This record gives sequence, C-alpha cells and structure tokens, in this order.
Amino acid sequence: MSDGVPAAAVRDVRMQPPIPALHVHRVSVRFGDALVLDGVDFDLDAGHFLAIVGPNGAGKSTLVKVVLDLVKPTKGHAAVFGADAGAAPQRIGYVPQLKTFDRTFPATAVELVASGVRRSWPVRVRKEEREHAVAALRDVGAEHLADRRLARLSGGELQRAYLARALVRRPDLVLLDEPATGVDFLAEHDLYDLLERYQARTGATVAMVTHDLAAARYHASRVLVLNRKLHGFGLPEDVLCEPCLKEAFGHVGHQHAVAF
Repeated sequence: MSDGVPAAAVRDVRMQPPIPALHVHRVSVRFGDALVLDGVDFDLDAGHFLAIVGPNGAGKSTLVKVVLDLVKPTKGHAAVFGADAGAAPQRIGYVPQLKTFDRTFPATAVELVASGVRRSWPVRVRKEEREHAVAALRDVGAEHLADRRLARLSGGELQRAYLARALVRRPDLVLLDEPATGVDFLAEHDLYDLLERYQARTGATVAMVTHDLAAARYHASRVLVLNRKLHGFGLPEDVLCEPCLKEAFGHVGHQHAVAF
C-alpha cells in the first residue's frame, strides 16, 4: 500500500484510459422524415486537430451543434471531456460560419469579443471585459480593429474577431464551422497559423468543419469523413483516400485530387 491506498487500486487508476476530448456514441439525428446523422460513433483524444469533411448536406454542422448541445440527438449521446454535451460550455470556444453573420448589426469588434467573456451580448462593456477582449484581439493580430464597426471589417478581419471571441476564455476545445468561408487565401493561411500556435501554447483540442481536403490533409492530425454515416476516422493519410472519399462523396473527381 501507498499512503493507505491499496497497490491494486493505484494500478487500476494508472491503467485507466485517458478521457477523450470528444466522445460521440452512436449519435443519430432526425429532423422530421430526414435522417441527418446515422449512428455516428468516434472518440477524439485530447490535443488533436480534427478536420470534419464531407459533401454539402452531410450533417457536418449538425454534428458540431450536437457537441455544443444546440441539437439534441434522436439516439445516442455526446460528451466533452467526460461531461455531457452542454455541461461545461466554458471549456469550448466556437467560431460559426461567417456567411450567417448579419453585417447590419450595429456593434464593434471589441463588443463581439466581449460577448465571449460574458457569454451573452453586453449592453455596456465593462473595463475588465474590454481588457480581456483587447488582449484576445491582440493575440490574433487584430488589436487595431477593437473599435471598428463589424460592418466595416473584411472577411479575414471579421474571422479574426470571431476567433478572438472563441479564444478569449482560453478554451480547452475550439470548434470551427467552415472557418475559411468568405476569406481569401492569405486570411485562411493566417487562420490555420493562429490555431496551430494557440494549440501549441495551450494543448487545446481543435475540431474544424471544412470543404478543403488539402487543409484537412496538411493541418489536421485526425480526419473524420462524414455523409450522414461515418465513412472514415483516423490519420489523414489513411482516410483521405479514394475508397473513403468515393464512399462519402459518391465520386472522386478533380476537386478532391489535392488530398492525395
């Protein structure tokens, strides 16, 4: 025994597998007659960069919303670091699709980021909230945008503001839904660089929905191929292959060739 704890108990604790960052267990989602996800099942270990790929309508965004507890599974369940989805929102940072953003919304970049501090939209940004928000903007190279109206930001600038909002609470898991939509090549490259630097500094887990198979191959340590069902999960070189992609997409044409 050690300090009154039986040796067998110490061995049992040491032999316990690590708790996955994401545990998705046989998740199915049905909207009316439409089966959007069908028995999706995987575990993602902490510290990985996951790319979720698949054709339009494959259920990729729905899977992210299940993890965020914005959509309840019809069957199965999801957990984040061992807790039910939705139980620990402070551990998650989320970057939505930019194409859903209403550019007429009268707000500044610092107000957007501050909404991530408070987890609700601030009527008035307090001093300490502004300090946290400006520091997060500085981390993504966008401090100079703090007081600029969101309507005046370019796609890349707006993406940086949303990323700052997602990272302002130093989350353990960062979820991104098609983060490169509406941004140019340089802004996309900067985005991946910022994510990789944040991950290297904090050990966070990143999960990203993307249509860019080249980005999945070169930036992700794990790839999930989805089309309602899971068609592949593992190393990029193992799942970004012709059989998996053909099964998920129905064909392997020129638009997928960059992944090989």
